[in-house]
Amino acid sequence: MPEITGKTRLGCLLGSPVAHSISPQMYNYAFRKLDLDYVYLCFDTSKADFASLVGRLKEMNVFGFNLTMPDKERIIPYLDELTPAAKMIGAVNTVKNEDGRLIGHNTDGAGYFRSLRCTGYEASRAPMTLLGAGGAASSIAVQAALDGVPVLHIVNRRGRSWQQAQRLAEVICRETSCRADVTDLADTEAVTGCIRESGLLTNATSVGMTPAEDACPLADLSGFHEGLLVTDIIYHPQKTLLLKKAEEKGLSTLNGMYMLLYQGEAAFRFWTGLQMPTEEIKERYFDGKL
Repeated sequence: MPEITGKTRLGCLLGSPVAHSISPQMYNYAFRKLDLDYVYLCFDTSKADFASLVGRLKEMNVFGFNLTMPDKERIIPYLDELTPAAKMIGAVNTVKNEDGRLIGHNTDGAGYFRSLRCTGYEASRAPMTLLGAGGAASSIAVQAALDGVPVLHIVNRRGRSWQQAQRLAEVICRETSCRADVTDLADTEAVTGCIRESGLLTNATSVGMTPAEDACPLADLSGFHEGLLVTDIIYHPQKTLLLKKAEEKGLSTLNGMYMLLYQGEAAFRFWTGLQMPTEEIKERYFDGKL
């Protein structure tokens, strides 16, 4: 570790849970390699007074911070500016502090689709089924539409996020050429139909994340078919129950490790204007963990 001085600036990850995150290793390695006087830590915000927390971060002159569940939407009222991507998505995973002004950005979608390209999958070729409508799901949905996915099936529970899912589909249909629709997760027949016509299935919910590794977001897997790529943005555990079940049926799978890497690369560039040593970090912390 570099010597910490009175000039060292802090960055951090906010959310809950965060103890499993690889972000500190990734960013602190990059700061060392590029001789930047920054450090990066994780803070669990499950019981935080969010307004007070954001105020304290500004007082401490942090260079920026990341957000994970459940903070990606609730940060927005406390920001001074949103990038165009963050406005369209309605969620933020990266904040930059510019002289006391907090600017919100979202790199999740770009990171996810770059991770897909590592597998050789071309997302724009076939319809896609997306589980969830939260912050990460919204970013993936918008990026899918911008990247040319022709049909996007958003699958969500009828609950407090149902209207959010509908608004997301409306924005995508209005602003892009993608046809987006919303299906109730409880309607297993309809969900199965969505998966059968899709080339890509993505779980962008927290279902299956540690410590609930025995949970699966889908009750009916009869829609799984040859050629379907099944992905999960969760990376702790590295292989969720959904991915295990997909592999049992002979399908290709991908977890969220490379999404974390590439959204982190974009966040690093947003904060510093510099290129993160991504390939070194990939080899050191990510390879072998998919």
